[in-house]
Amino acid sequence: MANRTILSRFAAAALAGASIFAASAAFAGEVTIWCWDPNFNVAIMKEAGARYTAKHPGTTFNVVDFAKTDVEQKLQTALSSGTTDALPDIVLIEDYGAQKYLQSFPGAFAEMSGKIDYSGFAPYKVQLMTVDGKVYGMPFDSGVTGLYYRKDYLEQAGFKPEDMQNITWDRFIEIGKAIEEKTGKKMMGLDVNDAGFIRILMQSAGGWYFDKDGNLSIEGNPALKAALETEQKILQAGIYKPAAGWTEWVSAFTSGDAATVTTGVWITGTVKAQADQAGKWGVAPIPKLNVEGASHASNLGGSSWYVLESSAEKDEAIDFLNEIYAKDSDFYQKILVDQGAVGSLLSARSGPAYSKSDDFFGGEPVWQNFSDWLAKVPPVNYGIFTNEVDTAVTAHLPDLAKGANVDDVLKSIRSQAEGQIQ
Repeated sequence: MANRTILSRFAAAALAGASIFAASAAFAGEVTIWCWDPNFNVAIMKEAGARYTAKHPGTTFNVVDFAKTDVEQKLQTALSSGTTDALPDIVLIEDYGAQKYLQSFPGAFAEMSGKIDYSGFAPYKVQLMTVDGKVYGMPFDSGVTGLYYRKDYLEQAGFKPEDMQNITWDRFIEIGKAIEEKTGKKMMGLDVNDAGFIRILMQSAGGWYFDKDGNLSIEGNPALKAALETEQKILQAGIYKPAAGWTEWVSAFTSGDAATVTTGVWITGTVKAQADQAGKWGVAPIPKLNVEGASHASNLGGSSWYVLESSAEKDEAIDFLNEIYAKDSDFYQKILVDQGAVGSLLSARSGPAYSKSDDFFGGEPVWQNFSDWLAKVPPVNYGIFTNEVDTAVTAHLPDLAKGANVDDVLKSIRSQAEGQIQ
C-alpha cells in the first residue's frame, strides 16, 4: 500500500512536471509591443522584457517605438477594419482613451480578471480599464499630481513650507498675490488654451465630464463648475504668467519666473534638470476645491498596457505582465530611479527608492509623498469621449478671462460637446 502511495506521488509529480514543461513550451515565442517615448515607456518595457527573459529564456520581446499618434492611428485603423494580423501582442493606451477602445471594440482586448490581483493597484487605475465588471488592462504609470513650489520665493514673501500644506485654492491665490507683491514673480504659468489644469481640479473632487454611468455631465456638475470658477479666479487675480503651448508653460517655472507648478509627477525630472535651483524647491499636496467631496489628490495623464485578444501569444503576454508589472517590486524601484516613473502597484511604495530623501528638494522624501497621494486619487469615469469634450472645454476657457458667467460657459461647453460626440 505504501509503495502504491509513493508511486502515485511520483506519477503526480511527473504529470505536474509535464504540465510545467508544456506551459514553458507554449511560452516560447516573441512578444511584440507597441508604445511611444524611447526614454520612458520604451526603455521601461525593454527592462521588463529583459527581466522576464532572464527567467524564461524561450520568450523574447520586440518593443516597437512609434509616435503616440501613430500607435493610436494604427490601432484604430486595424480594429475598425477587423484586420488584426498586423497588430502587436501588447499595446500601450493612454488612460483617457481606454474606455473608448474597450467599449467601441468589444472583444478586441483580452480580459485579465481572475488572472491578475487588481487589489494591489491604485483603485482609480483599475476602474478606468473596467467594463461591466470585467478588467482588461495592466495598470502602469501614474500621473498623480503635486504642487511644486519655490521655497525661496515663499520665504521672501514671509511664508514657510508648512504654509503650503493642505491649503485651498482660495488660499493659494492669496499667497500668490503676496509673492508677486514681495518678489515680482507670478504664482504659476497657465495656458488658457489647455484644459489639463481643469482636469486636475475636476478629478480632485471626484468628478469628470461624464457621470459614473458614462453619460455627459456638464451642467449640474459641481466639480467641473468649481474647477472653472477656480481658474477664473486665478485669471482675474492676475497671478499667472500666460503660456502659449508646452514649451512656454515649462519655461515659466524652469526660468524662475513662476513660483509654483501643479501637474503630474512625471514633471519631476524637468524640475530637477535646473541644477542651479537645487534646494530651492518643495512639494506639497495640491490645493483643494471648495466643493463637497474635494480632496488634495488628483491625476493628470498616465497609461496602461493591454493585450490583444487576437494575439497568438496572448497567454504568454498576460503571464509576462502579471509576473513583472503586478509582482516585481524591485522593477518599480529601478524604473523610479532610472526614468522617474511612479507605477501604480501600491506594494512598491515600501521600497528603498521611494523612501529615499531627495537633496534637490531639501531632503524631502518626494517619491514617498507622491506614492502616498497616489492611493488617494478619486476614481472617475473617463468615458469614451474625453478628448472630444476636452476640445469643447478648451474652446471656452478664454471666455473665463473675459469675465464670462461660469454657468453660461458650462452651457456653451455642453452644447459644443453634444455636437462633437454624436
